[in-house]
Amino acid sequence: MVATDPLLTSPSTNARARELALMEWFRSHGSALVGFSGGVDSAYLACVAVSALGADRVLAVIGRSPSYPAEQWARAREVADQFGVPVLELDTHELDDPRYAANPVNRCYFCKTELWSQLLPVAQLRGLAVVVDGTNADDLSDHRPGRTAATEHGVHSPLAELGFTKDDIRALSKARDIPTWAQPSSPCLSSRLPYGTAVTPLRLAKVEAAERALRELGVTGNLRVRFYGDTARVELDEPELVHWREGVREHSLRAAVAGAGFRVVELDLRGFRSGSLHGAAADPSTVEVLA
Repeated sequence: MVATDPLLTSPSTNARARELALMEWFRSHGSALVGFSGGVDSAYLACVAVSALGADRVLAVIGRSPSYPAEQWARAREVADQFGVPVLELDTHELDDPRYAANPVNRCYFCKTELWSQLLPVAQLRGLAVVVDGTNADDLSDHRPGRTAATEHGVHSPLAELGFTKDDIRALSKARDIPTWAQPSSPCLSSRLPYGTAVTPLRLAKVEAAERALRELGVTGNLRVRFYGDTARVELDEPELVHWREGVREHSLRAAVAGAGFRVVELDLRGFRSGSLHGAAADPSTVEVLA
């Protein structure tokens, strides 16, 4: 599931300098709780924290809920086991908040408010000096309501503070043999539902089942199954889009998604686009209904 150039070069001199600064940042605080999703950024952050402070002064916390993909949980546990990262798992209940379940454009604010309201007491109870997340410098230009919740709860984002780009993090992760270095981005499953479409465990489960079936079929790279009621709209990276539109492969792709409970399966001919959530209407020329 390589999401970036497999020939990614070694970390730049600037990236190496940022990593040294990050090590010093952790040492200056003495201990840390890391919000740990198992994505590229939080995996790197947790591994560096343990390298800088030792496992006895770091705790990585995974928030489990129906919006958190099981595949990403498995990867988080794999990284933690490989690099000796202490992990605590907590259930979060953002779907119980009607403000989150209504799926407004600031949905992530309510999710992160729930997450940090649970993680901060853990840090306080265990005497951990600082709570951190994996926000990087590239993220600061995106629409991220969750950043407001982090700020309100005093959560630090050292990767952003020190200027780490996503490419920096991937290159540094590869140099450390962290397996997430080439992992595609994987936001929560609720991001597959257009804003205003209510978030329910059943809908999230259908999306997750469809994406899992496509991975098992052999789809690689960035992948999204967008939920539009009985219709699933599949987004793939351009090379994968070309590959899966060929003959029998297209029928296999449709069968995999239909098996998750969708009656109509569409292929988005524009390919993968981060954040393409704004309504179900689409120019017919940009989608192909798979028969």
